[in-house]
Amino acid sequence: MSFDLDLANRRALVTGGTKGIGAAVVETLCGAGAQVVATSRSVPDRPAQGVRYLAADLSTAEGASAVAHSVLKQLGGVDILVNVFGGSSAPGGGFAALDDTEWSKELNQNLMSSVRLDRALLPSMIEQNCGVIIHVTSIQRVLPLPESTIAYAAAKAALSTYSKALSKEVTPKGVRVIRVSPGWVETEAAVGLAQRLAAQAGTDYEGGKKIIMNALGGIPLGRPAKPKEVADLIAFLVSPRAASITGTEYVIDGGTVPTV
Repeated sequence: MSFDLDLANRRALVTGGTKGIGAAVVETLCGAGAQVVATSRSVPDRPAQGVRYLAADLSTAEGASAVAHSVLKQLGGVDILVNVFGGSSAPGGGFAALDDTEWSKELNQNLMSSVRLDRALLPSMIEQNCGVIIHVTSIQRVLPLPESTIAYAAAKAALSTYSKALSKEVTPKGVRVIRVSPGWVETEAAVGLAQRLAAQAGTDYEGGKKIIMNALGGIPLGRPAKPKEVADLIAFLVSPRAASITGTEYVIDGGTVPTV
């Protein structure tokens, strides 16, 4: 049986599309025949073949507006929007280390970037009576790490709630809205963190990975997810194969979250 995802010539916008999960999503959608536009703060030195890149800071209203305007002008709209852009640069130290500036940074990066881009692109999706929006959340919305990711976890929890509400509003208008919630994924940033922890503990990279897994309470699968595994899930969810799926959240964490 063929498992063609039927994504040929679908117009896709992927935010945060040059590293980690975003880069894997771009590669996977391109491989499936989609027309892909990717955003990042800067255009990569070695752009992927066939991908259009837009340099913008989506943590700002101006950046989101510029991306939406450019995509609508270039493609006339989008069929697929994958909101991967996010992350955290907050300092360690718990709640006391997070002032209003840090909270604003985390909320703008992990919540408002998606809200603004959705708001700008949804009218064209509704007009064509079809489209799919993916919000990449995080298991930290239910497993926050108080040392350094309180604001990030809170922003991802808000993104999940917003996404659910949005799905109830726009699904009857032909636009599916789905959440994908990764656990620890072995991205470039995650590799760097494991290497730093390994050096501090006098161990090797595998030892650094175990330190992170222990901090998460363990990963029953025994390893972090690969970016390509998350991208494959997203590619299926945005495809017509998943036409009845909307308003729900798919966790891909190797069993990390210990509750139902």
